[in-house]
Amino acid sequence: MPALVPNRFLFKFEFPLLRCPKPPAIDGRAEKWDRRYLLPPLHELEGKPQVGDVLMTWDDAGLYLAVSVSGKKRPLHCEPERFKQSDCLRLMTDMRDTRDSRRASRFCQHFYFLPTGGGPKGREPVAAAAIVPRAMQNAPLAPPGSLPVAAAVRKDGYSLTAHLPAAILAGFDPAENPRIGLYYMLEDTELGQQWLTVGDDLNWWMDPSTWATAVLSD
Repeated sequence: MPALVPNRFLFKFEFPLLRCPKPPAIDGRAEKWDRRYLLPPLHELEGKPQVGDVLMTWDDAGLYLAVSVSGKKRPLHCEPERFKQSDCLRLMTDMRDTRDSRRASRFCQHFYFLPTGGGPKGREPVAAAAIVPRAMQNAPLAPPGSLPVAAAVRKDGYSLTAHLPAAILAGFDPAENPRIGLYYMLEDTELGQQWLTVGDDLNWWMDPSTWATAVLSD
């Protein structure tokens, strides 16, 4: 019988997000990244299968993200206009870590990354921003082309790397506010979902209180 309340909902997670000594290359090769940057596999607490690896690091220039998915047998399905129903990584950030609020502030943002679907032939990776529903005040959307991204597609999956520049992260200030709210949802039309803290049933896409805390650390 499935649990009425997911195990991860019972905890408030906090973990260090390690600073990188030099910016990682945005070349689509997630396998080159230091494994110290791997985000904690919290899905294991509920015995959920792994869909892929999600890694993050930071420096004064912003945040860096890498994703690697393997084990696929079908081609990628990526439609930027329907990113919620695509092979996609969605990332939520809150530069003030307002964990006691159920609604997003102007420091909360929603980003999404697809390994294909962009460019004139639909073969280029996509990185873009979307509004946070029911936000008390929305942060400015990242302008098109402001999120460097690269991807490498393999027969059994893909890897993707991206940079979120400090200039588009609302309120990014590691010295004064090193604690940030963080959440990801890795979605795959074949392999299923892998999420950091809670799933779709708890409205993570609009509720910062369901996110984890990442501490920008040296």
